[in-house]
Amino acid sequence: MALTKEQIKTDYPLVTYNYRVDINGVSISFSEVSGLELSFETTTYKESFATGGKVGPNIMYMPGQIQPVNISLKKGLVKGKSIPVFYDWINDIQLNQVDKRDIVVHLLDETGSTVVSWKVIDAFPTKLTAPSFDASSNDVAIESMDLMAFRVTMEEA
Repeated sequence: MALTKEQIKTDYPLVTYNYRVDINGVSISFSEVSGLELSFETTTYKESFATGGKVGPNIMYMPGQIQPVNISLKKGLVKGKSIPVFYDWINDIQLNQVDKRDIVVHLLDETGSTVVSWKVIDAFPTKLTAPSFDASSNDVAIESMDLMAFRVTMEEA
């Protein structure tokens, strides 16, 4: 029995190459985005058993504080666009003064509509890496920027 188009849309996983990245509301092309995760520190709490004749500690594991997010954005170096996107942002950092930006990564369907989005809140650059240079290669010059952020939220469209 053949699946309908609606069943395919709801039952099959989406491909990862169809996405869009917005930084402060401006769409910018990237070849790779990684590190979108949400995690918490864990706390271990031990106490003695008060009743029931049990021996040894009662051990409980609980979520603690949210972990900061570390993401990486990679893109081809483009004359006239790479410096304003990456270099100017990281170059403006001063001690305890940084321009924090929200980043939204949209996973798109075949029509270009957002299906799921991840919002990276209060991101700021921590590292800018220039392309690797190799005289025997025809590869594109890829630059990357590592960012730290407060947290990631996920939303279905």
